[in-house]
Amino acid sequence: MNLTAGLARAEALPPITGVNGCGAEDVVRLQAVIRSDKGQVELKPPPTLRCSMATAVANWLRGDFAAKVLPLGAPLTAIENYDSYSCRPRNRIAGAETSEHGRANALDIRSFTLANGKRFELTDPNVKKDVRDNLKASACARFMTVLGPGSDGFHEEHIHVDLAERRNGFRICHWDVNLPVPLPRPRPAEMSSRDSD
Repeated sequence: MNLTAGLARAEALPPITGVNGCGAEDVVRLQAVIRSDKGQVELKPPPTLRCSMATAVANWLRGDFAAKVLPLGAPLTAIENYDSYSCRPRNRIAGAETSEHGRANALDIRSFTLANGKRFELTDPNVKKDVRDNLKASACARFMTVLGPGSDGFHEEHIHVDLAERRNGFRICHWDVNLPVPLPRPRPAEMSSRDSD
């Protein structure tokens, strides 16, 4: 889908050439997604993504994400981009395979903001669980990889989505959205047997 055909505002960038498999030919800076009601979802800062990834992100934000956060009280207006293009190994571990970030094929999202000014982190257990469950399901349906809390220790404070190509269309969806198990109430100090009379 053409990003400029009412779907998003994006700036075309020159091809990126990097070392160790980094780079991409068709690159844009995704500035905003146009919601179906014609409002805009700003991406802050605008991520650098290949066109196919930018289109997938725009379709997700417009088609799923914006509707799924409405129960929180207001329309979606912004997404906080934690990381997009970055020529680096996976999880920044020296010697690891090149990250999808190095191919401009991944986006890390830390938070989103609604029209009422409220900001929510995707990993915040105080966000309604059904909202987080629905966001996870929609992300896992659109992207080849979704990583969040509980996945590998590197995605505890943000959600990673990408379009990695794998054999047989294999997908990875690992984002633990369960609310923390509440700790039991502290017990009163046990009375000694001689005080129990």
